[in-house]
Amino acid sequence: MVFGTFDILHPGHLYFLRAAKKLGDYLIVSLARDVNVRKIKGRKALNSEKDRKQLIESVKYINQAVLGSKHDYIKHIVSQKPDIIALGYDQQAFTKNLKNRLAAAGLRVKVVRLKPYRSSQYKSSKILS
Repeated sequence: MVFGTFDILHPGHLYFLRAAKKLGDYLIVSLARDVNVRKIKGRKALNSEKDRKQLIESVKYINQAVLGSKHDYIKHIVSQKPDIIALGYDQQAFTKNLKNRLAAAGLRVKVVRLKPYRSSQYKSSKILS
């Protein structure tokens, strides 16, 4: 399972999604809700959550795309029951003590931090800043 906004899908995102898929046989992508994009990034997403979900669903190696929780991300993750969570190299929102918080909620999950793909060239937040 991975998490993100995926507002502008670029080669770095595709690298991240392919790397996550290699960790297991079923990839769930949880898309940040519009309200949470504003909180985390301090700005509105260029594309709506509905449009971003539709775009992610078109990527052939993604098995399932879901909209994340507006309020309780731990409950959202527990409902999906992933074996592995892959985090981006720079992903900070909601990651502190993630493994421990999920264990406290009854879910044993491996948390993996993936390596960047040309991070200085393909980082969406740098493009949109």
